[in-house]
Order: sequence, then structure tokens, then C-alpha cells
Amino acid sequence: MTRIVDLSMAIEDHFRWPVARSQRGDLEAGDAFQITRLDWIVHGFTHIDAPRHMVAGGDTTSEVALERTVGAAAVLDLTGIAANTEITAGMIAAAAGHLEAGDIALIKTCWERVHSPRTPEFWTEAPYLSAAACRWLLKREIKALGVDFPQDYPIRGLLGGQQAPIAEFVSHHILLRNGVILIEYLTNLGELDGPRTTLFALPLKIPNADGAPARVIAYEEKS
Repeated sequence: MTRIVDLSMAIEDHFRWPVARSQRGDLEAGDAFQITRLDWIVHGFTHIDAPRHMVAGGDTTSEVALERTVGAAAVLDLTGIAANTEITAGMIAAAAGHLEAGDIALIKTCWERVHSPRTPEFWTEAPYLSAAACRWLLKREIKALGVDFPQDYPIRGLLGGQQAPIAEFVSHHILLRNGVILIEYLTNLGELDGPRTTLFALPLKIPNADGAPARVIAYEEKS
């Protein structure tokens, strides 16, 4: 028996990421087709960051092989972490006894159960990764990191137009810069039962881009 768990945010108008949506055709009026058009930033909602997002000459979405965002994943359970808490290397290490080299690491906080991503508090009160935690993950040779919270402390400042030095965006500076793909703004990780799963993070095929929206699912086999 298998189970598919959808870990993706819905793409609909959001105060951080405006979505321009329009529709042509009205079936009820007798038109042959209904056609919906969407326009939004590729770094909004559930998406992957390619290294080109911050590294000149880094891999673009064209160069990020699907093997880097699909495969065995270790769920690092930090559910219940308090607001505004720095996630230390020790916290990660304590939750990652089952993490293997080549894994996708999924940090599970279930933060969307505390505050909806549609509220400012989701962004301004979130837990966040420390540089030491990112270095610990890099040493464990993960191929990708998936998170369900805004993982770098300065992200909260972006709501007010504040820009911090790139080194303070620690997951980007330490992990993405070194080829670890970031799978951002997952949701529903609380539905994952076990410490390991199989993850499919499938970015849209947008050539030579710095990121891409993704439909992300976990595929679980039950006995």
C-alpha cells in the first residue's frame, strides 16, 4: 500500500507574492475553452532555488538534474520548536541520527500550524537556521534541504524592504553556494509518519532560470 502526501503550497494571491491571474473563455456562455493565465515570481510559494540565485556562474535550473531533488529523504523532526528560536547544530544533530550522505534533509517544524503563511507572523516570528547548523548539514553531504519555515533570519526583514548582507542568509550562503539545492516553503510535513520518506520535488522546466516553482510530494509505502 502506498500513500502520496502533497507538501506544496497553493499558488494563489499572497501579500508577499502577488499573483496576476486572468481567464479567457466562459464555458457557460458557450465558449469552447476556458484558459487561465498566471504570473508570479519563481521564488514564491513552494519552489527550488538553483545556485544561480546567488552564485555568478552557478548552476541554473537547466543544470540542476532531477536526481538532486528526487530521492531518499530524512525527516528531521523539530515539531514544537518555539517562535524566534535559532536552530543550532546541536538541535539538528539530535534529530538527524538517521540522516545519510546523499539524502535530502527535510526539517519539519509544522510552523504553518502555529501561524498561517498568509499572516505576517509566519515570517516575522519563525524559527531560523544558524550558520553552524548549515555547516553541520553541509558536512553530512546532503544533496538538498527542504524546509517548512522561512529558514534564514533576514527573510523577516524583507517584508519591510530591509536587505541584510548575503552571508546572513545562512542556508543560501553556506548550502546553496556549495551546491546543496534548497526546496523552500514546504507545507504539510506533519502528515509524514516516519523518519524517512521518498521525496519528489519536481521544478517546472524553466531553462536557465535561478529558481522554479515545484510540486513536491512524499511517496510513502505502508506495510
